[in-house]
Parts: sequence; structure tokens; C-alpha cells
Amino acid sequence: MTLAANRVSAIVDPDYTLEHKYTREQGRIFLSGVQALVRLPIMQQMRDRAAKLNTAGFISGYRGSPLGGFDLELWKAKKHLAGANVKFTPGLNEDLGATMVWGSQQPNLFQGANYDGVFSMWYGKGPGVDRTGDVFKHANAAGTSKFGGVLALAADDHACRSSTLPHGSEHEFVSAYMPILNPAGVQDILDMGLLGWAMSRYTGRWVGFKTIAETVESSGSVDVNPHQLDIILPEDFTMPVGGLNIRWPDPPLDQEMRLHQYATQAAFAFARANRIDKVVIDAPKARLGIVTTGKSYLDVLQALEYLGIDQEAGRDRHPRLQGRHDLAA
Repeated sequence: MTLAANRVSAIVDPDYTLEHKYTREQGRIFLSGVQALVRLPIMQQMRDRAAKLNTAGFISGYRGSPLGGFDLELWKAKKHLAGANVKFTPGLNEDLGATMVWGSQQPNLFQGANYDGVFSMWYGKGPGVDRTGDVFKHANAAGTSKFGGVLALAADDHACRSSTLPHGSEHEFVSAYMPILNPAGVQDILDMGLLGWAMSRYTGRWVGFKTIAETVESSGSVDVNPHQLDIILPEDFTMPVGGLNIRWPDPPLDQEMRLHQYATQAAFAFARANRIDKVVIDAPKARLGIVTTGKSYLDVLQALEYLGIDQEAGRDRHPRLQGRHDLAA
């Protein structure tokens, strides 16, 4: 056998099938960004079962590019989602979908709940984020359940390719005091999604999750081991009495106090503990710093590579680069 044949045999998986994108529990698979979003709740269920938690998943929202085909992919994966105890119910519109997601955080307020919690996902186009602001503010103030959590997927169209106006959803999330995660690529969608649900449970907040065409419409080979992330709970933040999760009864002024005095700081503490924002290229004598987030983080790395700047060279004489994946409110 030739050396070239040896190399090919080392990377070819003869048992690989298209179904592995939702069934393989570890190793590498090829996924699109939209498929990564479909696989994400399956991976969360794997983590919960390993932690001996009896949870379920719920997804609702309203289609819109770049998530225009998200619901179609969810329906295709129906049997895989059912095996992970995840239910998909599309909304009549964005805010009714968000209202159902809000309800998914409430069963543990009463006796007789079937699950320890329900981790949920809302999705909608940027204009749908605008119209859903009332639900976001009320549901985020009320909080998420301890073993539930909510990711709110915003499908943003910066270039106005399929919208009446160009739009980005960061400020809408910030106005509702929701932390924001901004994945840079397909692998980030999986990793940041798991971090997002963990952050939502810890802080009791809905977590905004930015998606754009350049990430969800791209594809790549990714590591799908759901346990590869060692998610850390902060040690430098003291929870208030009663925690930050949803409860009943809960007067509005009490919700407001927890949201402003504790929840925001809890999100910052979680981001620090898990190094969501970090210095990627450090230069002790740097005179220039670059802060970048989301897809632009990969663009900046590529530009620096073209300039001959890498991590080793950067330590001596080049700019300091900080990669930000969250914009905590």
C-alpha cells in the first residue's frame, strides 16, 4: 500500500452515514450550521442524562432567513428529537412561540411536574425579535427554571439580502437585560449553545443567541462529544437568597431587583469562569488591541494570518487580540 493510500485510509470512516449527524455520540461529523442547531438539544439531553437529570426539550418560533429552513430540518429529524425527549411546535407567529417557551419554564412551580426541567429554544428573524420584545422582557424578568433554560435564536440579516431593512438584534436583547452569545462558526454553535443553556440555568435569564447567514449556512467537520466542554460554575459570585430562577409568587419589584442587582453580575461571572471572552493573541508590549466577536473573529484571524501574524509572533511585537463571544447585558 502506498503512503498516499495509508493517509486516505486513516481519514476515511467506512461506517459513516448521513444519520450520524444526529446519532453519533462522539468523534467528528460533517454538519451545516442549521443542522448543528437541530443537534444541539440532542447534545443537551445527553449531558442531562449523564448528570442523572430527567429533562425534556422544547422548540418553538417562526421561520425567517437565515433560519428559513430550520423548521424543515427539525421535522426531518423528528425521530431523533423524539428519542431525546425534545418536542418541536412551530408558533403561529414569533411572540406566540416565545410565549409557549416562557410557559415551558413554569411546570416546576406546581406539584406533579413530569420533568426536572425543560430546556427550550426560541427562533425568529430579526424583525421577529422586535415584535417579541414584550415577551422577552416579561419572561426574562420572571426567570428560567433551575434545570430548564432558554436560548433565543435571532436570525439577523446585516446585508439586507432577504429583508425590508438591514437588522441586528443585539440592542433588543440588551434592552431586555438578556445576555448574548455570538458564535463564530459551526463548532461554536454547538459549544456556545451548551454554554448558553448552562448560563441560562445559572443566571435564571433567557440567553440571546445571534445567528447570521455566514454561520448557519456554512458547513464543517465538528467534534460532537457533548461532554468535551467542562462547564464551570463561578466561585466569585454569591447568589442571593432564593437564587435567580423562576418562582411563584414573585412580585414585579422583586423580579426587577434580582434582574438589575444580581442577574447581570451572575452572567459576567459565568463568562469569566468559562473564559467565553479571552485574549487569543497576547503581546505584553502591545500598542494596539483588537476586540472582535462572532464571525468577524474568524475574519480577523484570517487577516492577521495574511499579514504573517500568529500567536507565537504576536507575543513579541504584534497587536493583542481579544475574542469576545458574549455581549452580556
